[in-house]
Order: sequence, then structure tokens, then C-alpha cells
Amino acid sequence: MNCDARLAENLRGVLVFDLDDTLYPEADYVKSGFEAVGRWLEDSQDVRGFAALAWALHCEGLRGKVFDQALERLGLAQDEVLIRSMIDVYRAHAPTIALATETSGLLRTLAARARLCLISDGPLQSQMAKVKALGLCDYFDHIRCTDEWGREFWKPHPRAFREVAALFPMSGPWRYIYIGDNPAKDFVAPRAMGWRSLRLRREGGLHERAEPADADNCAEAEISTLAELPAVLSGWGLV
Repeated sequence: MNCDARLAENLRGVLVFDLDDTLYPEADYVKSGFEAVGRWLEDSQDVRGFAALAWALHCEGLRGKVFDQALERLGLAQDEVLIRSMIDVYRAHAPTIALATETSGLLRTLAARARLCLISDGPLQSQMAKVKALGLCDYFDHIRCTDEWGREFWKPHPRAFREVAALFPMSGPWRYIYIGDNPAKDFVAPRAMGWRSLRLRREGGLHERAEPADADNCAEAEISTLAELPAVLSGWGLV
């Protein structure tokens, strides 16, 4: 997705962001999705209490089988057709999520000094809905939801990173900075391309406690909130 590019003077770098648990807490989207599925179950199946139960299971750390477990605890048989419909509702819903005021202000400030790009994995319909709900085209010069190309091009595949470099040429690879949260996949490609990299270890994030498997998966630096980003960029002489 190419958003309307903003003209800026003295651009010193290209900042490339991940989406989930980087620009906003992914748990906000999860809760919004559970609520949408809960409303659908009430209307179509006369089933109540799903959203609160699913959220409680999520907060307990359950991942991947929340729908199955919630239905079981509600006394319903696990029906593959029903679960498939619930997943469709979850992915298609218009999420009630928003950027924090501090984040939107930071993006406006950074957009005056650098090109801003976004690279995000995940089911295309869901990711596009998040982009719209968060109003990201107001801030970003380029947005790539990698599922537009197919799951095989999700990170750590380098295609999306190479696209950014081709769209916004800079004098050296160190002028590209990738900011993400997942050490299992986020930093392999940018490191291999000579980019700088920064991990956001968000409190409560899905990958908060995850550690990189090896040096190739390590970010160059780490922060715990986006408020710390300008100081790191200033130290690198990039913004």
C-alpha cells in the first residue's frame, strides 16, 4: 500500500516499523476481536458470555485454542464449521483500536525528519483492518502487509525490506532503521542488509519474554517504550 507521501526537507533516514505490539498493544486487537465474535455468537447461536471467557483464557496465557476451550467451557461441542465461522468473524471485524496520543505525536515528529514505512505480517484482511482503524496512512509513506504476496513472504523473508530500499534509496544501509518486537523473525533480514535495528520489548506484549535464538536474531539496541526511540535515533545521528 502506497500512502500519500509527505514532502520533507533534510531527510536523514528511513524508519521501518513493525505493527503489532510495536505501534500499539496487540492485546487491544485480540480483545476487540473476542467482543466481535461474542456479539456474533449471541445473534446467531444465542450463546452468551464468550467474550469475557475468551479474554480470561487469553490473559491466562492460552494461545491458539482459545475458541475451542471457550466453547467447551460454555458447554458447547467443538464444531469445526462453527469455529471456522468464528475465526472469519474475528479476522473480518472492524477493530476498536487506536494509537496512543504519545505514539501519534511521535510519528508526526518523525515524519518531518525521515521516511516512515511499515512492514507487517498476518492475515491480510486483519492487517488491513488494523491499518485503517489506526489511521496509519496519515503518517506512513509506504505500508506493506506481506500477506498481499502470500505467507511465504512473511518475515524473515527479505522481500519487503528490499522493496523499501528500492523505493527510498539512501546513501548507506545504516540509514535504514527497523523497529520491531519479535526476535524470532523481525531482525534477520534487516541485519543481513546492514540496517540498524531496534527491539521494542513492550510490557505485556506477546514476545516480551522471548529471547533471540542466536546473533542473527538480535537487534542492535532495545527499548521498553516508544518514548525512548528519539534518544536512540539521536545517538545514532539519524533523526
